[in-house]
This record gives sequence, C-alpha cells and structure tokens, in this order.
Amino acid sequence: MFNRLGEILLKKQAITTDQLDDALACQRQRGGRLGSILIAKGYVSDDEIASVLSLQYDVPSVNLRFTDIRPEAIQLVPIEIAIKYQVLPIARIGSTLTVAITDPTNMMAMDDLKFMTGLHVEPVIASESSIQEAIEKYYGTSYHLELKRVYEQIDAKDRDQKEKEEYQLEVEEEEKELSIEQLQHSGEEAPIIRLVNMILYDAIRRGASDIHVEPYEKEYRVRYRIDGILYNIMSPPLRMRDAITSRLKIMSKLDIAEKRLPQDGRIKIRINVNGVTKGIDFRVSVLPTLFGEKIVLRILDKENLPLDLHKLGFEPSSLSKFERAIAQPYGMVLVTGPTGSGKTSTLYTCIHKLNVPGVNIMTAEDPVEFNFPGINQVHVREHIGLTFAAALRSFLRQDPNIILLGEIRDFETAEIAIKSALTGHLVLSTLHTNDAPSSVTRLLNMGIEPFLVATSVNLICAQRLVRKVCADCRKEEVTPVKALVDIGFSPDEAALIRTFRGEGCRSCNNTGYRGRIGLYEVMDISPPLRDMILTGVSATDIKVQASEEGMLTLRESGLCKIRQGVTTVEEVLRETAWLDARARS
Repeated sequence: MFNRLGEILLKKQAITTDQLDDALACQRQRGGRLGSILIAKGYVSDDEIASVLSLQYDVPSVNLRFTDIRPEAIQLVPIEIAIKYQVLPIARIGSTLTVAITDPTNMMAMDDLKFMTGLHVEPVIASESSIQEAIEKYYGTSYHLELKRVYEQIDAKDRDQKEKEEYQLEVEEEEKELSIEQLQHSGEEAPIIRLVNMILYDAIRRGASDIHVEPYEKEYRVRYRIDGILYNIMSPPLRMRDAITSRLKIMSKLDIAEKRLPQDGRIKIRINVNGVTKGIDFRVSVLPTLFGEKIVLRILDKENLPLDLHKLGFEPSSLSKFERAIAQPYGMVLVTGPTGSGKTSTLYTCIHKLNVPGVNIMTAEDPVEFNFPGINQVHVREHIGLTFAAALRSFLRQDPNIILLGEIRDFETAEIAIKSALTGHLVLSTLHTNDAPSSVTRLLNMGIEPFLVATSVNLICAQRLVRKVCADCRKEEVTPVKALVDIGFSPDEAALIRTFRGEGCRSCNNTGYRGRIGLYEVMDISPPLRDMILTGVSATDIKVQASEEGMLTLRESGLCKIRQGVTTVEEVLRETAWLDARARS
C-alpha cells in the first residue's frame, strides 16, 4: 500500500497541515492532481514533488533538464500519446524503453506504450512541468500537431490526384513548369495558407527577426533568426516549394510568374499574440537560386523597438556623450558597425527622442522600416534616380532641422551630408566600419577633405549586439581565471568576478539566451582629436588618444556587460574577437 502524497509531504515537513487542507479543498472543488495544486499555490517546488513521488511509488526520479534524451527514443512515441499521458521517452536499451511519467500507476498509459512500441516499458518519475517543457522542446506540441495535420491534408490531396492519374504515365526530361494559373491556385489552397500562416505566427511567437525559406536540390527548409543566430525550424516536403513560394508572393503582391529576377515586397498583417492584437510588417526579399527562389522575410515589429536610449546598453559615460552630441543644433553624428549590429534601432531611438513639434525631421532610408508620426520619411529608390544624394539635395530646400540618412555609401552623399552639417543642420547617418576611429579613415578615403571631417563630425559611435543571458534560467557558473584574463580583465578582478549562464528553458527556446543588448564605443571628437584629423594621423593613433580621453572600446563595453551578469564571455568574444586578431597583426 502506497503512502499518500500529502502524508509524506507532512512527514518531511515540506508543507503545513493548513497548506494541505487548502490544497485538498481546492482539489475537491476543481479537480486535478494534488501535486500540481501544491506547486501552483507555491507551497512546494517541482523537484520536491518528484522526490516525494519517487518515494511514494518506489520508482527512481530524474531531472529532465540534465538528462540525455535520445532522438531514437522520441521517434518511438507519437506526439499525441506523449501529450495525452504526459510521458516522455528517454532511451531505448535492447528491448526496454525508459519513459518519464508523473504517475507510474497509470496502467492504461503503460499498456498503450507497450502495445505501440512492442517493448518493455520502464517508468521513471519526473515533475509534471518538466515533462511539459521537454515535450515542447522535443516535439513542439500544438504547433507540430497543426503542422502534421496540414501535411496529412496535402498528402491526402496528392494521393487522390495520383489515383486519378494512375494509368496516365508520362516521362518528363526536365522539371515541370507550372502555369500562372496553377501557381496562383496552389498558393491559394487552404492547407498551404494555413502552413504559411503558421510559419509567420510561430516566428513572431518565438521572437524571430527574420524568416529564411530556402530550396535545395533534395531539401526544403525554413529557418528563423532569433537573437542574431539562425535555427532550423522545419523541413516541408520538397513538392510544396512552388505552392509556398506562390503564397508568399501573393501576400507580398509580387509577380508570381517572374522567377528569373529578384523581387522585393511587403506584407502587412494584424495578429493576436498572447491576447493582444497588433500590426506586424514583413519586408520580403525573393532571390532566384539554383534550385528555386529563396525568400527572406524581415519581421518589423515596432513594439520591439526600445525607443529609449537608456535601454539600449550604453554605459553611463558613453550615454552622456551621445546625448550631448544629438542635442547639438548642427554637426554630424555617425553610427557605425556591420549589417545587423542595431544601427537602425539606435538612429530611430534618437529621432524619436528628438521628435518634438518645433522641429522638422527629414529621413532618407532604403527601405523605410518603421513609420513615425511627425517625421517626414523618404524611401530611396535608386533605380529611378532617387538616391541618397538626390534626396538630401531636396531636403535642403525643405527647411529641415534634423536629417537622417540611412547610409553614407559614396563621395557624393558624404560631401552633401558634411556640408549640410556645416550649414546649420544636425545630420545623423551610418557607415559600415569596424570601429569608431576607422570611420575617420573611411571618410578620408572617400575623398572628403580632412578639414571638412574635423569641423563637421561631432561624435562617432560604433556598436555590436550580443545576446543576453535568459533571466528565467540564469545560473552562476565558474569561469577559469585565465579565460577572464585573456579577454581583458586584470588578474585581481578575474579572481573575484562572478559570471552567469542560462541553463535553457521554455522562455528562451532552451538556448540560455533571450534578447540582445548593445556594446558601444562612443568617440567624442574633442579639440585634440580634431587637430589629429587635420594632420592626417592613422586610426590607431586616433584610438590611443580617444582612449586616453576616456573612450570605452567595444571590448571594454563587453567587459562591463560581463561584470553586470548580462552576457557571457563567449558572446563578447564572438563579437569582438577581430580586435585580438588586428592587435596581433
């Protein structure tokens, strides 16, 4: 005879009599498992319940977060059964299948698993919440159930079609070319519409910034970029390639018959996420490749824009310099970094801060990613002659106070931007350079005179994005002192510093990271630096002088984030390792 769960918890003094009575009253009123009720009320933890259940049923317990789950075991049990009985297959050894379950006395579950797999089933105890998290991780729950139903509908349609054409054999030398009508029809079939909607919704739910739909010779895959890293999400059947492509083109209002040239479009949708309805834009790029058209969708969610300089990741000293520079009535502020380093977000945050009724703000962007009320935004179209330089010339006849240029790409644009900064306008723009000092060299190499650069530029800010440690599963870890010294900490500080890492949970898609934060190198152009620019010194000399004046480098900004426990050593190295390589050269 098993001891009752409540009695064991009382004997272990894990709960009080009043707490047990409260939970039992709730169970009588609403039903459910006593253990789940106690956890929900905060009286005990998941691990305590698992430990007690192990004693109650005389069955070993496991912590699924630290258990090696074998993929071949997962394949033995369908997702429907895993959800129905709240079980998770862990490993198969010979004719024995080990499964994690909350209630090993559930004979119906045990019998179904034995009948389905043909194996002897060995149960182990795990908490209910950990099993749910593991099912989400290894199966994908409702999302993959829905995906499976869509695939089954498409398979059924294909089977019906094959039965009709069973005796209509035809040998094809090349891939069949579908007509415009067939492409449009395939893109408007209900299962394809549901599948594409699921892809878009799931990307938003996971917090992705981009969706990549990629055709290969023998594979068709969908990947999401989450916090700067691409993850494989699904591999739809290759035969669905044309239908998915057509559906996305129809939604983007693109030419579904044109397969030889790149196309750009936009999708605007309204979607309900966690009970909140909001508008989402997708910027769509279609590119012909060897085995079909690759489609990349950039997800533009205005609600994800910080629009607060204090939330971007600036160190206090860097932030005060930056705010002082954008408050100037004229001059140039440059934000530099590679593609995907967050330059646009920083500039949008600036103009949001500067957007007041008494100021005329003009922007030239390629493309315009977010619309802001009260700001005059121009979408650059170089193929019709509306370049950055052409837009900037027109801006000067529109009585602007502040001008934002999406990018300085050439001498003409740089020259007009600098002259605008010298004639009473605040100019904000970006450059593709590695760090702040090399931006000066880049402008000089474009052909801009040193005296123009020295007198027009107020501040240069270089930036990178690193992933933040997930706050929900953040745990302290032991980092070797040598690793901390190698990255830039002093030996004394390295011996004392505390570092953190995420273990992986549902909130962060089991990556250990959730969200990103900026590393900033803010170089204020002081009088000594202006003199150095006039004399044409190297970027290295400029960096030395700026550091002596208090500039924090990108690496030093990363060290600040490690001290604060915001990110990891690996993340800082991933974004700043080129600094070490350049120093060695």
